[in-house]
Amino acid sequence: MEVRDPVHGSIPILDEEIPILKAPFFQRLRSIKQLGFSEYSFPGATHTRYLHSIGVMHVATKVFEKVFLNLPDSRDKKRLQETLRLSALLHDIGHAPLSHSTEIVMPQLKELGLPSKFLKEHNINRRATHEDYTIKAISDSSFTESFKLVREKYGVEPNQVSELITGDNLEPNYFTINGVNYFPILHQLVSSEMDCDRMDYLLRDSYFCGVSYGKFDIDWIIDNLAPCEIDGQAFLGLNERAIPTFDDFLLGRFHMFLMVYFHYRAVCLEKMLSRYFKSAQGEYVIPADIEEYKKHDDYHLKKILRQSENIYAQRIVENNIPHKVFECFGTDQIKNLEELEQYFENQNIEFIRCSSVGRLSKYYDTAAADITKFPMQVIRYFSKNVQTKFFNINDATDLFKKFSQTHAVNRIHCDLDQLSDSQRNAIYSIISL
Repeated sequence: MEVRDPVHGSIPILDEEIPILKAPFFQRLRSIKQLGFSEYSFPGATHTRYLHSIGVMHVATKVFEKVFLNLPDSRDKKRLQETLRLSALLHDIGHAPLSHSTEIVMPQLKELGLPSKFLKEHNINRRATHEDYTIKAISDSSFTESFKLVREKYGVEPNQVSELITGDNLEPNYFTINGVNYFPILHQLVSSEMDCDRMDYLLRDSYFCGVSYGKFDIDWIIDNLAPCEIDGQAFLGLNERAIPTFDDFLLGRFHMFLMVYFHYRAVCLEKMLSRYFKSAQGEYVIPADIEEYKKHDDYHLKKILRQSENIYAQRIVENNIPHKVFECFGTDQIKNLEELEQYFENQNIEFIRCSSVGRLSKYYDTAAADITKFPMQVIRYFSKNVQTKFFNINDATDLFKKFSQTHAVNRIHCDLDQLSDSQRNAIYSIISL
């Protein structure tokens, strides 16, 4: 079986993987757009998480073939390759309608009934995330049965597919060949600063949005990836000569956030959706039952929004956002922003503040433990008689340090046409200070 992809071309699918792709859990991704509300600003951005997921699997396969080129062929190697392929394919299978926008109405984790092995050191009273639904679907649902053929032919276990997604290595022997544990590098290919997810979505989102910000030389990056063995574990390494291309990759992601993912219309619509959930509690509920969850997609949610009498729901359906009256980048105009907020509150004027916070690198996010515990390495090659040197990616590029501070885009929206002339004049006065 082949999938024709406008970004990567022809993508082969193994016969044993077809039951996984045909399963309702994965087919649901056909009805979940990759970029949520972004299509309201970029009409071409109607691509889905279904095709993105297949693209990530394709990129992961190309990277595996390069990184593991010198590892002799064996059943163990094939098992690791297929486990990586499926982790890349299924990393988004738990996403809710409109992607990240609806996670605020997910139930508590304890209601999801995750297998106990995946609850280690977790706060079961916290709100569940799309990753929790991903693990539940893969390891403990009717979808788990679709792994039968890959289990029989390649020895792939659903739990280990889940492990590569979470970054928690519970069965190290599964990922060990000839005394080397390959779990770190395989997880990094699923989730890291240079993971296959980002490699695909930057190129894909650029293509469908009709912009060039996210383009980078993916072939050169892949050609310069290699394993770095440190204390019996293999980590992802990048040849030092490819650091300029890695910088392009990071900058491309940063520019995509500023110009596409943080577009004012999409962000404001997400904020309005949040207000809908709070003001119309009970109209839309994400079920804890994983079998019911597979029925929830973008069309299901939008049908509820169309039928709702809630003002926020109606405005979302009509793509009718309040006017953008103020926008600032960085911290130079925060004083104006705060003064404007205070004025709105004093005047009892309804407004929406949208703050889009993004980081170029997760290395500076203390919550991203999965990134920091498996640091990416840079490989410096010497002559045949001198040992190759590995060092942390932070020591090879100054972009991490340069963009270590949070970059925020702050905006305020309100319905100017509903205000008096004096109120509008007061707003313009504050903005122009």
